[in-house]
Amino acid sequence: MRHFFKLAGFVVAILLIPINFSAQQKDESVISQNRVEIYSKAYGNRKNLPIIFIHGGPRGNSTLFEETTAQKLADNGFYVIIYDRRGEGRSIDTTATFTYQEANNDLKELYKTYNISKANILAHSFGGLVATLFAEENPEKVSSLILAGALFSQQETYNHILNSTKKNYLDKNDILMLSKISEIEKLSKNSAEYRKLCYEIASQNNYFKMPFPTTEANQLRKEYESSEFGKNNIRNDNAPIVFYQNESKNNIDTKPILKKLKKKVNLFAIYGQQDNVFSPRQLDDMEKIVTKNNFRIIENCSHYLFVDQQQIFLETIEKWLN
Repeated sequence: MRHFFKLAGFVVAILLIPINFSAQQKDESVISQNRVEIYSKAYGNRKNLPIIFIHGGPRGNSTLFEETTAQKLADNGFYVIIYDRRGEGRSIDTTATFTYQEANNDLKELYKTYNISKANILAHSFGGLVATLFAEENPEKVSSLILAGALFSQQETYNHILNSTKKNYLDKNDILMLSKISEIEKLSKNSAEYRKLCYEIASQNNYFKMPFPTTEANQLRKEYESSEFGKNNIRNDNAPIVFYQNESKNNIDTKPILKKLKKKVNLFAIYGQQDNVFSPRQLDDMEKIVTKNNFRIIENCSHYLFVDQQQIFLETIEKWLN
């Protein structure tokens, strides 16, 4: 049955299933405000250390992580909470502003929904920016921040993508693509179009792909594509456009924030060696911030490290948090 109750101006609908709370469990919740539903689900025993996964975007969702990794991470002794941000994935909201403050507010409501006061945050890709700004504003709510293939210096990433692909095209004497990069470089660095085209160039050069796919990684992707999660891989193409219209912090460098934050929150960072949207210098900078013991580079691994090298990823998270 569904039980509704009001919470700070919100209505929360929780699907209640008869369950032994000492056993593994899945809690499904929907946070509603003005008939807008925020999709979320929890995996594992609520008595275990909570981990909140924050997905990439804008226009992303948590379906890949939820299908491939959430339950396995919970099986390692964690209470794993996933959700799709307002206006993204399964949290459909045509009025979403996609600002960091909106994401911050919804994340605080998620804490209330699952009755947790403090959590470990596992942030992927653009989710790293969301999580870092949340932790800066709410350090008392964050036990640790784990940056997993997470963005932290956007312009450095864009510069690296354009400079490295330009070198590739120069080597191939590809005049057409060199001309395209030249046009991208003329665009406003604070525009959705600039961001979109930078990542399109990166994708065309396989910057997000695992270089030597393993049997395990291929199987995970195959299972995802045929699953209900894969079928619900909803992408809101309008999200980045609205984000750039409404959010002034649309091209930021969070390294200064992270340097201050590590005095209050445990910081960890894990990246793929072949995640080519990051330059070696960027990763060196990140290692200096979080320190060597809290930093991990995984070989034969690109942007989606929880699929590319899942076992290493899980073992690393468990080691750090336990």
